[in-house]
Amino acid sequence: MDYESYKKAYFTEPPPQPKFNFIGLHGVALYFSDYAAAVDYYTAVLGPPSYVEGESTRGWSVGGAWLTLFPSQTGNPQNAEIHFLMGNPQEAERLQRAFIAAGGKGDPPSDQLMYEPLRFCPVTDPFGTSILIVGRLPE
Repeated sequence: MDYESYKKAYFTEPPPQPKFNFIGLHGVALYFSDYAAAVDYYTAVLGPPSYVEGESTRGWSVGGAWLTLFPSQTGNPQNAEIHFLMGNPQEAERLQRAFIAAGGKGDPPSDQLMYEPLRFCPVTDPFGTSILIVGRLPE
């Protein structure tokens, strides 16, 4: 399906007015039972955290939002998928390779239509967290 047909099939016209004045997402918080291993893994992929509070809060600035890790007594994230939007498809693939090199698993990149044309680069971290890295494709 081409992008114009996709938009006509799935987007409402006219679009409904939002109920709230959102300006973006502030961040995503992930809780891990093996907190030290999770911090080590995400540091291997993303570099040192840019926010460190005590022994139990680590945060990375990701675009205009934050990815923050906390310890958990009850396990790892479940029923969640984190999306990273990269500047282009090549950067999405590069980040996917970094997650896999640090111990994650991922399927080959694929081009998809999800709101817009995107290169999907899926990863699962060693703790079972689903991560979808995307880069915009030309329309």
